[in-house]
Amino acid sequence: MNAQTFRMSLAGAAGAIEALQDDPAELAKGVAVICHPHPLFAGTMDNKVVQTLARAFVQCGWRAIRFNFRGVGASAGVYDEGRGEADDLRRVIAQSAPTGSTLAIAGFSFGSFVASQVLQEAAQSHDLQKIVFIGTATQRFAVQPIPAQLHDKLLAVHGENDDTVSLASVMDWARPQNLPITVVPQGGHFFHGQLPLLRSLVVRHLNS
Repeated sequence: MNAQTFRMSLAGAAGAIEALQDDPAELAKGVAVICHPHPLFAGTMDNKVVQTLARAFVQCGWRAIRFNFRGVGASAGVYDEGRGEADDLRRVIAQSAPTGSTLAIAGFSFGSFVASQVLQEAAQSHDLQKIVFIGTATQRFAVQPIPAQLHDKLLAVHGENDDTVSLASVMDWARPQNLPITVVPQGGHFFHGQLPLLRSLVVRHLNS
């Protein structure tokens, strides 16, 4: 992705976790851990939206960590419907960001469902500064509510014409929490042709 990309193997409960670390040119202001879409539907850490998130974080001075959930790529184990994947995320955070350090968590689609399970504990163990959910997977998974104290740290972006996760289902999740959703006009689930716009929205959030 850039000259400062490093391939890593981290320790997970199911075995090795394959990961990539992208570093900014300057001293990193914190670590951003990014979760990829559904493992059974070709979701990997190399997904274009995941790469776009990593680029946005690096541009804003963060170290970006992308990783493959269990059973994907060189990561050991098998798909576990989000339970084991949440543990994968916990293990990546524990090995990438020291307790008490500045942290951001991002997820695309299924990755947002996984991330939602870990936000509360991450906010207790780290200085959780930024949360980014793209195409939040509310239609097929029980995405956890965002803890009230983290609302102002969240950017949730959804495509108007997302045919994988309907905008209506995301609004049904957001409405009881009074959470704003940023809607990209004519956007689909993978934001084809709109990744630069997606990146600029994330950069704006990170710089706010």
